Amino acid sequence: MTNVGAVPTKKAKKRFGVVEKQQTLFGVLFAAPWIFGILLFNVYPLFSSIFYSLTDFNGMRMTAWVGLENYRMLFNDHVFWISVRNTLEFAAIVVPISLVFGVSTAMLLNLPSKFQGVYRVIAFLPTLVPGVATAIIWQWILNGQFGIVNFYLREMGFNPPAWFGNPDWARPAMSIIIQWGIGTTILTYLAGLQDIPEQYYEAAKIDGAGVFSRFRNVTLPLLTPVLFFNLVMGIINSVQMFVLPIMISPDGTPAHSMTFYAVYLYRNAFSHLRMGFANAMAWMMFVVILLITCFIFYTSKKWVHYMGD
Repeated sequence: MTNVGAVPTKKAKKRFGVVEKQQTLFGVLFAAPWIFGILLFNVYPLFSSIFYSLTDFNGMRMTAWVGLENYRMLFNDHVFWISVRNTLEFAAIVVPISLVFGVSTAMLLNLPSKFQGVYRVIAFLPTLVPGVATAIIWQWILNGQFGIVNFYLREMGFNPPAWFGNPDWARPAMSIIIQWGIGTTILTYLAGLQDIPEQYYEAAKIDGAGVFSRFRNVTLPLLTPVLFFNLVMGIINSVQMFVLPIMISPDGTPAHSMTFYAVYLYRNAFSHLRMGFANAMAWMMFVVILLITCFIFYTSKKWVHYMGD
């Protein structure tokens, strides 16, 4: 019979120590490929990009150490500021609309219906379309001359815009495309709605709360964690918007209205081979996203409500 309260002997302690070291060694060996991959594909590019942002680097060799010259050139580049303005305007349009449209669609999909599952699949399907295919499809749909949208607008007596051919309508057109593919965002809102206990709604009904009152005092506060997540992700994705603008207008026309920050970064890196300048742009983007995210996290204490609190 084993004595539970017995003190381990020195021999037992030594054997246990050997076994523990072997387990640690095996764990490190099994994790070694992933550790090596993280160091090679994440850590090294991170620190090398900081270094190359301070140099005149063409992608193959470093020609000179320039210090902060690349960053000074950024602030003196008028196209850089155009790309910043375009990106911020796009984010200011897309993020609020995505929040409102996503919540509204999720609430509709959460209503009891015979074909509820079919509606949810239809809402999610556009998310499965690759970005390149999405750009090609919407270039045809919103074509200023023979697009299907402008065809029906003319039939109804309207004077339709040129969309991607008009600098005033290019970014709103991009915003429409983004709303077409927010199926994943809608699913997160739907999951958040289903996580709200039904007892809260029953208690609100007993107190005489109407539909809008229940939404304002029950649904919206308890949905704020999901809103917080999608707000942060929406801002990050908007600032990093790349595939759609470069497929629709590779040169940023008309009048640089489609020159987004990530697109201009790509052009400097791979078209003009100004890798040092492009790395400086990448770090500027990182700093801006970090500051915005930290600000949202700081303010979230005042408006994000968790059911466990």
